[in-house]
Amino acid sequence: MLDIKISIVLFHTEEREVRQVLRLINKSTLRKRIFLIDNSADDTLRVLSTISNVTYIFNNANLGYGRGHNVAINNEDTPSRYHLVINSDIDFDPVSLQQAFDFMEQHDDVGMISPRILDAEGDLQYFCRKLPTPFDLLARRFIPGFFKPLFKHELDSYLLLNKDYSKPMNIPNLPGCFMFMRSDVLKNIGGFDENFFLYVEDIDLTRRLHEVSVTLYYPAITIKHYLAQGSYKFSKLVLYHIKSAIHYFNKWGWFADTSRDEINKVIGLSYKITKREEVAKVKELVFYDSVPRKLYSSR
Repeated sequence: MLDIKISIVLFHTEEREVRQVLRLINKSTLRKRIFLIDNSADDTLRVLSTISNVTYIFNNANLGYGRGHNVAINNEDTPSRYHLVINSDIDFDPVSLQQAFDFMEQHDDVGMISPRILDAEGDLQYFCRKLPTPFDLLARRFIPGFFKPLFKHELDSYLLLNKDYSKPMNIPNLPGCFMFMRSDVLKNIGGFDENFFLYVEDIDLTRRLHEVSVTLYYPAITIKHYLAQGSYKFSKLVLYHIKSAIHYFNKWGWFADTSRDEINKVIGLSYKITKREEVAKVKELVFYDSVPRKLYSSR
């Protein structure tokens, strides 16, 4: 059995970007298989299939984000202890994969961990969030910027800005750019809901994982994410986002969602880990894009 199976969904992604993240992954000594699931209109990226540990799958159709990852999740030829859903537009220290593996091996109650995330400038991104109400999702996307100060309390509460992001927390809504999951738990809940074509599928998946395990924000690992926020820019992506939000609330409840209310009451409680593994001091590292940054990592 492999230590980890990794899936990356591609859609006319820059070859250089994919090669970079594959180089980082292959620096890890974990036993691994990397699935490149290509939703592009052509198989130009097939040239990446010659890279070590890579399985390239061309779908000849755009299956969507979650359904694309399910191709790898449901592949029975490559069983693994853990599954990593990852974006190609990230940068990280390759040691992070071993850190995540070791932590999960020692904490059987944890079904998923998500790292501290910095943007391209090295600023902390607040990706620990409550389970959303319709207002939370729609307000962040569609309220004009000059109106948002009127709703500052509600928006800050959704982003958990009052929580200590230097400590591990059990969170039911974590981002999809780096989801390190226990394979058996992931398969038991059925992987991604394929009714989401794009957007919100990570909220739904984390919520279902959270029902059966700890879904942990783990700041001992830090990545950099070159977030494009495409749904703000292109009308077609906005429509995908609206459609996904409608499906999410039809599934879980628009205003009568007792489970959401109960989970949000206790959200952000610190997760106790052994002293040896506590989040440690900041130290200097160099990201692999050759830009010096400060990274938080374990001692």
